Amino acid sequence: MTAPTVASENAVLLMAYGGPTNLDEVEPYLADVTGRKLPPALVAEIKERYRLIGGKSPLLEITQAQSEALAKRLEQIGSAVTVFIGMRHWQPYIQETVEQMAARPIRKVVALCLSPYYSSASIGAYAKKLHEAVGETGVAWEIALVASYHDHPLLLQAFAEKLKGALDRYTPAERAAVQVIFSAHSLPERLLKTGDPYDRQLRETIAGIMRLVGPLSWHFAYQSQGRTDEPWMGPRVEAVLADLHAAGHRHVLMAPIGFLADHVEILYDVDVLFQSVAKAKGMRLDRIESLNVSPRLIEALADLIVARLKP
Repeated sequence: MTAPTVASENAVLLMAYGGPTNLDEVEPYLADVTGRKLPPALVAEIKERYRLIGGKSPLLEITQAQSEALAKRLEQIGSAVTVFIGMRHWQPYIQETVEQMAARPIRKVVALCLSPYYSSASIGAYAKKLHEAVGETGVAWEIALVASYHDHPLLLQAFAEKLKGALDRYTPAERAAVQVIFSAHSLPERLLKTGDPYDRQLRETIAGIMRLVGPLSWHFAYQSQGRTDEPWMGPRVEAVLADLHAAGHRHVLMAPIGFLADHVEILYDVDVLFQSVAKAKGMRLDRIESLNVSPRLIEALADLIVARLKP
């Protein structure tokens, strides 16, 4: 008689939003996100956005690179574990990854979303997907969910390094005049009334970055609002750009700290849409580099995981 498998391994599950890896996947991806079939004209519009950024989302490739860098870092500090990735809205789905992990003798899973800010509409939704998958698969893991890490010192340092690097590209006169716009993905305004911490955590992250960077003129705005009738969190980036233009400012540096990796909200919304808005106003718009596989980000993620692997 074969002895039952003894649960002995620890594992990490990195969760990200997901995105189409070619133009043919755009329509089914959008259906997965919205839960409905979208009008052909809207699908064509969004497909064109992906065409303009290379015909796909780079998010899966970046997440895979983050996973590999994280596994290497964990091994370096003596906490070697297997790192898996699961996507909320595209392949590999969280459900698929959990089924794959179920074949391993896993005891504990550290679940970490590649978004530092908690919202019931974001991290809460990832947690729901994970617990549904675990329930359907029938595994008996101990799960340690990293709910947020918006104020982790290494994350703040990672953002500050990118911001300082971007500011160094300006002449001293330009730097004195540049206006920094921190941005994040908007969510429905109704969440604020429930005490959702998303907006507060974003502002705390900005405050932490500014303590490291030093004085400069900055603003906070939301981007990538959904197409629904309900109000979404603001102000919009477009409105802030208009106000800055009216005040005579011509140099703008976008710092989309709501995102850890390049994807359509960065490569299209910032690099194409906001760039065209600024250009039409005679403004120069630049952007800080995304963290992607920034060593400081990887160190932050490793630190979060090690803390939760402790008995």
